[in-house]
Amino acid sequence: MKVPLANLLCITVLASSGTSFPLERRGAATGKEKRVQYAAWDDVNVLAHGLLQLGQGLKEHVDKTKGQVRDISIKMKVFNVTISELGKLTQQLQEDSEALKAKAQSLEERENVVLNVSMDLREKTEELLKDRKKDHERMNKLEEKVDGLIQGDGLEAANGNYSNARTIQWMLEAQNKRIDDLVERIKQQQEKMDKQNVRIRTLQNQIHMNSERSSLKREDDVHLNASSEQRDSPVAMASDCHELFLRGETTSGLFTIQPTDSEPFEVFCEMTPEGGWTVIQRRQDGSVDFDQLWQSYQTGFGNLNGEFWLGLEKIHSVSKGGYYILKVQFSDWRDEVQTINYPFRLNGEESSYSLRILGSPAGNLESSLSTETSGVPFSTRDKDNDQKNDLNCAKQLSGGWWFSNCGRSNLNGRYFVTPAPKQRHQRKQGVFWKTWRGRYYPLKTTTMMIAPAEIENKS
Repeated sequence: MKVPLANLLCITVLASSGTSFPLERRGAATGKEKRVQYAAWDDVNVLAHGLLQLGQGLKEHVDKTKGQVRDISIKMKVFNVTISELGKLTQQLQEDSEALKAKAQSLEERENVVLNVSMDLREKTEELLKDRKKDHERMNKLEEKVDGLIQGDGLEAANGNYSNARTIQWMLEAQNKRIDDLVERIKQQQEKMDKQNVRIRTLQNQIHMNSERSSLKREDDVHLNASSEQRDSPVAMASDCHELFLRGETTSGLFTIQPTDSEPFEVFCEMTPEGGWTVIQRRQDGSVDFDQLWQSYQTGFGNLNGEFWLGLEKIHSVSKGGYYILKVQFSDWRDEVQTINYPFRLNGEESSYSLRILGSPAGNLESSLSTETSGVPFSTRDKDNDQKNDLNCAKQLSGGWWFSNCGRSNLNGRYFVTPAPKQRHQRKQGVFWKTWRGRYYPLKTTTMMIAPAEIENKS
């Protein structure tokens, strides 16, 4: 049976105090006994009590120290596990990085091969063009000879050489056909190379995005506890249709995008060989009423697969991130099509979504949009922001638009199916573009779309 520490200390104290009781001194011839002094019992109790408290304090301190040592041991084990897992994760990230570098190098090599092939094809094309030019010159000379033979003196000479002329003409036609076939094959090869270049740019963009994702994942994993789950960060949404095109999308249709500092929303993307356009307006059959109030024009309305207005706030969120181009495309009732492009900037709600045209339009038409440097605010019949002091253009013409003086354009007016109304005051409420077909001609279709300005450098 173990003896408690406090009891052991009491016994030790009593034993040591017992030894201090002096014994009776013997042997003196005088036979006198000397008086012996003993320690007081209260003093002994005080000393024992103090030692008892000291022992209890020491015991508590030892227990506390043992608990702290246990906690430190557990934390050291967890820390060792965390270090081990971080080491494995770091090794995996290094392997992924090496794989990405190898893939990038492979793509660069493929790009160099494509460039070399492109240079060879261009040289061959130039040679073929030179040969074609020479063949045309020869053909012209032969035609002159044939004409001379046919129109020469005497029918006998002409008839005698007629078969030779026909043979030569047939040979020239066959050679021209071969040249045309070669040119067509070169065009097909060029198209394949363009598609290959698009794929290479897409792969490079994906590698860049994967590198960013790996970097972000590495930063996140360092701050995570060893026991938390490791998840891959999702691919960021594209900010517009042209970014989707650069990622490899080549088919027109509905997609979800998320511009900077904006919620995701669905758009219709018009994919062309030069890039992707975000469609912001379409009129084609009159199935949607465009005579809407401010709130509807701000948020958008209609069907993205048919007639619609994307919404001023969404258009602003897409175009505010850089230098953008506005493409306006319309057709008449003879299905003739016309297009005009504008560099533009659309301001926010604080300026009533004023439209600023930043330069001269590209195309064969004169501009029907105001080019004032301050911009033209958007107007609806319940929010009159036009420059006519005595008139509400949106109420008179129908629909919402960037009206300056009511008379130059309105692609959101009433849709008239032919024949148009005979009354002039009704026709002026239609969909029109003054510099093409005039003020009172209702257009058949209109499409408005936007894209980054870099798309014009590829067209």
